[in-house]
Amino acid sequence: MTVQIEHSEGTRTVRLAERLAFSASFQPIFDEGMTLVDETAAYLDGDGRRAARTISKGASTLYAAESMRLTTRLMQIASWLLLQRAANQGDMSRAQVEAEKVKVKLDGVGSGVDSPFYGDLPDDFRSLVDRAIMLERRIALLDREIYGRPDDDEVGNPVAEQIDLLRTAFGR
Repeated sequence: MTVQIEHSEGTRTVRLAERLAFSASFQPIFDEGMTLVDETAAYLDGDGRRAARTISKGASTLYAAESMRLTTRLMQIASWLLLQRAANQGDMSRAQVEAEKVKVKLDGVGSGVDSPFYGDLPDDFRSLVDRAIMLERRIALLDREIYGRPDDDEVGNPVAEQIDLLRTAFGR
């Protein structure tokens, strides 16, 4: 979201998402992401490993695939958050962040939530997957607000964007 501010020297556009990412207000989303990374690592190394032994073969296969997706998704989230923190703290310029963030892929991992075995996965694991997907969506929206889309010249689908915003807001 952008806001037009008028002052004595003319009109200036302010990107609110950029202000968030480069301010102290960024810390809560950073903490949320890093906490989710830690929770997931602890779960997969402990309770998740034990729970995976008790599920069906089909669910076990999905668990393995979804675990890889989950860790990949969280590594991408953590990379983006660390880049933003480095910029926020003055360790990197916006140009340096933009050059590095091309390596970060948000919204590209996919999910097995539509699998018939998804409901058979442990509740705690599904909660971690769902939380990671929601956080990834929020960060992807924030990223697009700050840096724009790769093909900003192309016209997007405003209805799909609004639906995505609603899904993110209401946890769907």
